[in-house]
Amino acid sequence: MTAIPRFTGDARPYAGGDPYADYRTADFPFTRHADLADRLLGAGVVAANDEFFAQRENLLVPGRAEFDPERFGHKGKVMDGWETRRRRGVSADHPWPADDDHDWALVRLGAPGVIRGIVVDTAHFRGNHPQAVSIEAASVPGTPTPEELLADDVKWTTLVPRTPVGGHAANGFEVTSQERFTHLRVNQYPDGGIARLRVHGEVVPDREWLAALGTFDVVALENGGSVEDASDLFYSPAAHTIRPGRSRRMDDGWETRRRRDHGHDWIRYRLTARSEIRALEIDTACLKGNSAGWASVSVRDGDGENAPWTEVLPRTRLQPDTNHRFVLPAPAVGTHARIDIHPDGGISRLRLFGSLTQPADGGED
Repeated sequence: MTAIPRFTGDARPYAGGDPYADYRTADFPFTRHADLADRLLGAGVVAANDEFFAQRENLLVPGRAEFDPERFGHKGKVMDGWETRRRRGVSADHPWPADDDHDWALVRLGAPGVIRGIVVDTAHFRGNHPQAVSIEAASVPGTPTPEELLADDVKWTTLVPRTPVGGHAANGFEVTSQERFTHLRVNQYPDGGIARLRVHGEVVPDREWLAALGTFDVVALENGGSVEDASDLFYSPAAHTIRPGRSRRMDDGWETRRRRDHGHDWIRYRLTARSEIRALEIDTACLKGNSAGWASVSVRDGDGENAPWTEVLPRTRLQPDTNHRFVLPAPAVGTHARIDIHPDGGISRLRLFGSLTQPADGGED
C-alpha cells in the first residue's frame, strides 16, 4: 500500500507572486477514481453549522481554489472555500475552545458508492485552517433533509478519524471501508477553513432503479460505468467521456497528443453490469480542429484478458463538434467496451444505450 504524505501546521504567509508556488501536495493513488462529490453528478453541501466568512458550497466548486490578496468584504477577507468564525471559550478565565469543539458540514454525494480516498484541500488557508479534521459517512436512501440526516437513528461510520492537517496543502486520506455510502459529515476542529473537498471512489448504483428504467446508458459514470485504461491521458482524463451531460468546453472531453507514428488511441471501459447494447452515441462536441478522424467500438463479454472483442461499430468517419448516433443491427452483449480512435485527437462523450441482462435482485448492491 502506498503511504499517504501528511502535511501539518501553518503554511508560510503569502509573500506575493504565484499563490500556489509553496502549495504542499502529492500524487494520491486513489485520485484515479471518479469524484463522487462532483456537482455534475448532483453532489451538494446540504448544511453546515457555520459559514460566517465563506460559504459551504465552495467546497465542491470544480477546479483549484482562487486567491485574490486584495479582495475583502464586509466580514473580512474573501476566501474561496468554506470558512467558519473563530471559536471562543466559555469565560475570561477559559477563553480557549474546548477540546471537542468543532464545526461541521453535511455533503450529499452526487452518486452513491464505495469511497477509496478523500482529499481535504486547504489551499490559501495558511494560518486559518483547522488543526484537525474527521470524516464520517452514512447510507441513507431517498432525499433526506439535513434534520433527518442529523437524527439519532442515522448510523455514521468513521472513515477518517480525527487527524491533524496542514494549511495551504492537499491533505489526502485513503479509505478502506467497502460499504456503499450516500452522505458525508465533514468535521473541522476547532474551526477554520477548507477550500475544496474531493471524494474519490467507485459508483455503486441502485440496480432496482436501473432495471425499472429498462433502457439507459450502461457505461455512464452515474450508472456505475468506469474507465479501466486508456492509451493516452496527455491533455485530459478519459473518464470525462462518461460524465453527465454534453461537453461545454474543449477540456471537458478526452483529447490525446498528436501522434507522429502509424498507431492509434483507445479507451477501455467496464460497464455497470453485463448488458445488452442496442444503440450508441459518439460525441465530439467542442472538439473542432482536434476531433478524432475515425472511430470504432467493440464489446467484450467477460473479465478475462483472453476474452475476444467483438466489433459492433466498424471504423466510421467522425465530424468535428457533432453528436453521432448509431443503431446497432443486432444487440451486443458484454461487460466491457472499447472505443478506438484513428489516428489521434479526441471525443467528448461515449454513450452506450441498453439494458441489464439479469433482473435486479430486489435491492441495492
